[in-house]
Amino acid sequence: MATPAPTSLREAREAIVHRHLAAEEAHDVDAALATFHTPRYEVAPFGISDGAGAVRDLLDMMITGFPDWHIEPGALRHGDDFVFLEVQMTGTHRGPWAGWEPTGRKMDVKVACVFEFEEDRLLCEKVYFDSRQ
Repeated sequence: MATPAPTSLREAREAIVHRHLAAEEAHDVDAALATFHTPRYEVAPFGISDGAGAVRDLLDMMITGFPDWHIEPGALRHGDDFVFLEVQMTGTHRGPWAGWEPTGRKMDVKVACVFEFEEDRLLCEKVYFDSRQ
């Protein structure tokens, strides 16, 4: 059964966010990049990744560092030009990540994600989490 086409801007934005999350969950960097109009991440503890190459590097780093990286979506809210989503991220630090050598430690952290839009075009994902957890 085909998924019905979104009937509102909110539905279109939500569909993009869900495609983006599904791509990250599948560790499909190309599909995640395809959800952006202009690929950009702002990750509070790490800075800005602007452009397809930088975003690819960021996602590749996450997948390399946490090969079992899992994203569980939570509450979702809409604003005038954004979608806010809480997620629970889990994984095991088995590869180099953010300058840290593998520790084997488990990650289980609540993350706040702000997906910024211009109309139905995803421009940026801003990610906030407490890196001390």
